[in-house]
Amino acid sequence: MNIVVSIKQTFDTEAKIVLDGGGKIDPAGVNLIINPFDEYAIEEGLKLKEAHGGEVTVIAMGQDKAQEALRTALAMGADKAVLINDAALDGADQFAGAEVMAKAIAKIGYDIILTGRIAVDDGASQLGVRLAESLNIPSVSSILKLDVNGTQAAVTRETDGGTEQIEVSLPAVFTAQKGLNEPRYPSVAGIMKAKKKPLEMMSVADLGVDLAKKMDVVKYELPAARQAGKRIPGEAADAAKELAKLLHEEAKVV
Repeated sequence: MNIVVSIKQTFDTEAKIVLDGGGKIDPAGVNLIINPFDEYAIEEGLKLKEAHGGEVTVIAMGQDKAQEALRTALAMGADKAVLINDAALDGADQFAGAEVMAKAIAKIGYDIILTGRIAVDDGASQLGVRLAESLNIPSVSSILKLDVNGTQAAVTRETDGGTEQIEVSLPAVFTAQKGLNEPRYPSVAGIMKAKKKPLEMMSVADLGVDLAKKMDVVKYELPAARQAGKRIPGEAADAAKELAKLLHEEAKVV
């Protein structure tokens, strides 16, 4: 079984984000980690390998720094890694990123593709479904349980109102939700082995993807500071009238 896990290197969730003068996020002094939801995807890939055999490949897009995240995944137990290392992807939109990732995964070969439900830095939650669309295979998002039997998978996924059970044919894409499993920590032996495991570099040119039409994120801005709240004094009836007036004339919500 060929299991491919797409991961992303993100800022630590406790990091203080600062914008530089050009409207870009300043990485100085910020700790970078594997996107937490992607850790559930890695763990599920390893569990599938242990149960059914095969190979786990982790793949990411980014600059040289992203090798650290891939090496961590290798230390957890993945067999090999691929880094799409190309400055042309800096600031690329979700469509372009998914197209590039899909081309790379197609070259690797796959039976199951796993990724996190959402990335904690941009909150886009688009990669999984876009990968499935590009590869013309089914996808199931926000999974809490995954059982594989041959070429079929029985899945429990989280919904707004609870859970839903789905059966899907493989190959397919699954996005991991918190609660799917408990990610393992890399062992000392795993860290040592990870240094010798293969890490392949690819570029956009290697994959034959035309990024001429991609959108670029050129600037980030912090949201405007919230105004202080207002306290309306007086009797309840008079205060209610004043509140209704403010909601209508200032807030313009009624």
